[in-house]
Amino acid sequence: MTDLDLQAVHDEMVAIAYEAGRMILEANPADLDTGTKLNSVDIVTEADQAVEKMVSTRLAASFPSVSFMGEETYKPGMRLGREPTFIVDPIDGTTNFVHSFPNACISLGLAVDRSPAIGVIYNPWQDLLFTAIQGKGAYMTRTKGTVPQKLPLAKSPRPLEGLGTSLIAIEWGAHRDGPNFELKTDVFKKLAASRETGGSMVHSLRSLGSAALNIAAVAAGQFDAYWEGGCWAWDVCAGWCILTEAGGRMASGNPGNWNPELESRVYLAVRGAPTGQEELVDEIWKVVGDRQMDYAV
Repeated sequence: MTDLDLQAVHDEMVAIAYEAGRMILEANPADLDTGTKLNSVDIVTEADQAVEKMVSTRLAASFPSVSFMGEETYKPGMRLGREPTFIVDPIDGTTNFVHSFPNACISLGLAVDRSPAIGVIYNPWQDLLFTAIQGKGAYMTRTKGTVPQKLPLAKSPRPLEGLGTSLIAIEWGAHRDGPNFELKTDVFKKLAASRETGGSMVHSLRSLGSAALNIAAVAAGQFDAYWEGGCWAWDVCAGWCILTEAGGRMASGNPGNWNPELESRVYLAVRGAPTGQEELVDEIWKVVGDRQMDYAV
């Protein structure tokens, strides 16, 4: 797969995540220069940029042969190659961050041959760390220095019994008009609506404001699934590794594709369960119908 010592890479990524967490906590959103990219809800701050610079500098010093892809230094048209590549979102959940809502994280992934190999996600406000190495399981550490808990958190995960008993994660995203937005809002409505009106009547819909934390919560078994379109590789790479190592599955958010690419931008994460995984994916795909979310890479 690679000559890299994945355990050593993982350990350095964890150390970097904790350093990034200190930087994030020390930043006062009210004092930061804040800008936008796509529109007024696609926010970037100088803290995002400073954290990414620190991360890229440390990773380059420790692993100079590994490529780097980061949200704040990404240029349109850049594509992920087969070589080992760090894929980084310095602050996933920037909107939460600028509003001082304590639910954001740094998301550090390593992809090898375009497949997630290591995932590290850290929410510094909750001192909550999620980690995984391909083939070695996934873990959650609630406070630094305590014993990690193996994921999923339940020793005997419940079977998935369909949308009617599911808690589903969603996000509104930065695109607030056009066909993708119309499809999203229609699916949200159908997931939540009563069966008498043709809906699925899920237990509820949740938005953590961070794709990485949504996927981590699915991996932990706290959400049953997360349906999303519009994310980027840096939003999902780390979480994808954690999810699969916890027995979960990543399919496409568009019906019919069981093996999406890391850069596909349309995703459906489902938690680990003894039964019902594929059935839940099919049920969500039926809600989507014959429509397709389409986001440019």
